[in-house]
Amino acid sequence: MLDALSEEIQLIILIIIIAVLFFLVSWNNKRNKNKLYHRDQRNFRKNYLKKKDKK
Repeated sequence: MLDALSEEIQLIILIIIIAVLFFLVSWNNKRNKNKLYHRDQRNFRKNYLKKKDKK
């Protein structure tokens, strides 16, 4: 599939894919940190019971 493209184009596509993956991982990491640090006073038992009551 990539054999039809020149080596320069393959390299550019590879760099773009790596950049997109890097930004996705960074965004997900930031989102997960916000979830952890913005819990109600970071009390595991309280948060666990609150989530359990919602179910």
